[in-house]
Amino acid sequence: MSRRQFLQTSTFAIGASMLPTAWLSQLLAPAGEMKTLRNNVGIFTERGGTIAWMIDKEGLVVVDTQFPDTAVHLIEAIRKQNDRRVDLLINTHHHGDHSGGNIAFKGIVDKVVAHKNSKANQERTAIAAKSEDKQLYPDTTFDGTWSQKVGSETLSLHYFGPGHTNGDSFVHFENANVVHCGDLMFNRRFPNIDRAAGASIANWIVALGKARKTFSKDTLYIFGHGAEGFPVTGTEKDLIAMQNYLSKLLKFIKKEIKAGKTKEQILEAKYQVIPGAEEWKGQGIERSLTTAFDELMEGKK
Repeated sequence: MSRRQFLQTSTFAIGASMLPTAWLSQLLAPAGEMKTLRNNVGIFTERGGTIAWMIDKEGLVVVDTQFPDTAVHLIEAIRKQNDRRVDLLINTHHHGDHSGGNIAFKGIVDKVVAHKNSKANQERTAIAAKSEDKQLYPDTTFDGTWSQKVGSETLSLHYFGPGHTNGDSFVHFENANVVHCGDLMFNRRFPNIDRAAGASIANWIVALGKARKTFSKDTLYIFGHGAEGFPVTGTEKDLIAMQNYLSKLLKFIKKEIKAGKTKEQILEAKYQVIPGAEEWKGQGIERSLTTAFDELMEGKK
């Protein structure tokens, strides 16, 4: 082992040693799946939001981190290919299944980046949960766009206003032409719409439209989540489908409100699908109905 490799490996070990024993024990039993998509860019799936990665000889990037234990599995999988420090860790937004694993990268990452609202939301929720000691916050934030070259790739982050939260970023691996959408994309699964963190269904539709105009027809997209049987990667057609779901959701609730129905009456009807967006099925429709109602009624104040 070279001196450089020894120092890098030692740094990783020091960072890992700061984790609880339960997490460290899982280093010996890596889980999850590493899948290459294009060039040196791929995804890691285990539990929580989809993670993206870029690994080459001159650079290492991770987008989102799931949870502390699954992040350890990711790091172990990466170390089988590359033992360098992580150049860049990006959070698409603040939710715990996307940023909770940041702490596993403490001491082994050079820069942590997220939208400024994402960092503020992460700090706010950590303080409320008294979990500040379990956080690794972004040290670099941006407002509209941000870019950096890492190894053979150029990473660009785009913020198109509130959607799933008020701090969601699209992360573009420009050379590979792969975009991580975070939770701005739930593939055929009823989405979480976090109004407490500034979500906006109306602007979510706009944000997806801006993404379609910004990226090309052959862009490969990574989604935060997918329904059972649906992949966490896809094309522009899937963004169009998500736009349609959100649009039909607002249209449906507007109609219900116009008919004089209360939120309770809408929920009591136990709707299974949104008319015109029947691909979205399963559990969780209640949160879409509730947040759409609240957003539309707030607009009437």
